Amino acid sequence: MTPLAIRAYTATTALGRGLDAQARALRERRGGLRRNDFPAAAPGHALLDCWIGRVDGLEDAPLPAHLAAWECRNNRLAWLSLQHDGVPEAAAALAARYGAERVAVIVGTSTASIGATEEAYATLDGEPPQFPPRFARALLHTPHSPGAFVAAATGLRGPCVTVATACSSSAKVFAQAARLIAAGLADAALVGGVDTLCGSVLFGFNSLQLVSPEPCLPFDARRTGLSLGEAGGFAVLERCEAGEAGLQLRGYGESSDAHHMSTPHPQGLGARLAMAEALARAGVEPAAIGYLNLHGTATPANDQIEALAVAALFPPQLHASSTKGWTGHTLGAAGIVESAFALLALESGELPGILNSREPDPGNGPQIRFDNALAPIRYAMNNSFGFGGNNCSLVFARA
Repeated sequence: MTPLAIRAYTATTALGRGLDAQARALRERRGGLRRNDFPAAAPGHALLDCWIGRVDGLEDAPLPAHLAAWECRNNRLAWLSLQHDGVPEAAAALAARYGAERVAVIVGTSTASIGATEEAYATLDGEPPQFPPRFARALLHTPHSPGAFVAAATGLRGPCVTVATACSSSAKVFAQAARLIAAGLADAALVGGVDTLCGSVLFGFNSLQLVSPEPCLPFDARRTGLSLGEAGGFAVLERCEAGEAGLQLRGYGESSDAHHMSTPHPQGLGARLAMAEALARAGVEPAAIGYLNLHGTATPANDQIEALAVAALFPPQLHASSTKGWTGHTLGAAGIVESAFALLALESGELPGILNSREPDPGNGPQIRFDNALAPIRYAMNNSFGFGGNNCSLVFARA
């Protein structure tokens, strides 16, 4: 594929707001997980016994008055995430250069604004029951709420898409942007993802017996499940100039093995296909990859299968790790957040390990590293694998 320049990128997670907060926490091996203290997910009921990656301050950060119609926790986090690391300025510069109608907006999510919908149903009033006036906003209760909100908040008027393929959603936004630009339907794109904690997330994953009562332990022999988190992040993309230096999206790979609604393919078929396609599209050999941010949810099946897929494709010297011990699994935001971590590794040469994990699973290959490392690298990858076998891998470069 023709490389795309990454003009700016950012992430906001339980580690803090913006890239500096993420980089410091990764470097210092300081996590953002806390014991569950999110009462909005269980009004009037006991809190689920687990650990979460919660973003501080959202309750006290309402949207600006001109965006009040979009008010909800998810859109608050999208707005907050947008404000850092030069992303608004880069998006505005591209709109000025190409015209706002030529800049696409592509946002990944898993649950969109469903937290607001849960609250609306919990407060039904009257006969027949109706949403209270503050929730009687149809534009809020749709899967497309995040994408439409970001377009409204930025004034960008190009193709506007919300991608909802579970945990691969905000990795797939990069692939969608590349296709739109290659097809001539846009000249640039603001891509990103956002997901917030809510009852459907916490109790839904718990009903699948996937939530750990302790902080998650990716690729550890003692792992029992994931820790859920919330996050938002964005990146600004456009075509590279000839010979241009800087950060680039070099390739993407997608697969849909459809093995099972919630269980990955037992041999990691979809994962291998996505990684191999991303490498082929980037024109990069596996040995050239310096860092791979793994999907690594800390569920027994996911980590085992991803370790097998990575060992089958990459040489032993690869540094691969999951960063979900820092942030929790941020679902529809995982792709953009962990792409930001891969880009930070490209810029700084600081390669994160795996937080909290101490006992490597015997099935781990030599690629999976628990300790942080320092090494200059030219290529980095990110894996994001979703329910239903919706998989996406991305290759980034430092040109």
